[in-house]
Amino acid sequence: MEAVAKARHIRMSPQKGRLVANMVRGQKVSAALGILHFTPKKPARIIEKILKSALANAEEKNVADPEDMTIETIFVDRGPVIKRMLPRARGRADVLRKPLSHITVVLTDKKPADEKKPEAAAETGAKKAANKGKK
Repeated sequence: MEAVAKARHIRMSPQKGRLVANMVRGQKVSAALGILHFTPKKPARIIEKILKSALANAEEKNVADPEDMTIETIFVDRGPVIKRMLPRARGRADVLRKPLSHITVVLTDKKPADEKKPEAAAETGAKKAANKGKK
């Protein structure tokens, strides 16, 4: 079962948000909350809040144990850019770009893909043996 939480038009740079999102991608929710709580970056506070929202959405869907869920996908997309003018000397002006971000967190309670890899490897091994016999 999946639980999704989205936040749009968040006042942070997408590049800086992706640095924090990459730290918790694929982690268990409890471990990710610990990482985000002690990360001294502004996006960490925001992503922690969205992760808690996704956790609450999972509880609302009556998942057996939301704390055992893992972060399946987390991504930070670029939103609109707020442009402001900054007066400079001699009547000139600079443009200040204030980027916004859209953040999406998807939690899942499925087993990790690591358990499926040995089965897939056994199948490919059998296929290789069959192909050798044909040659």
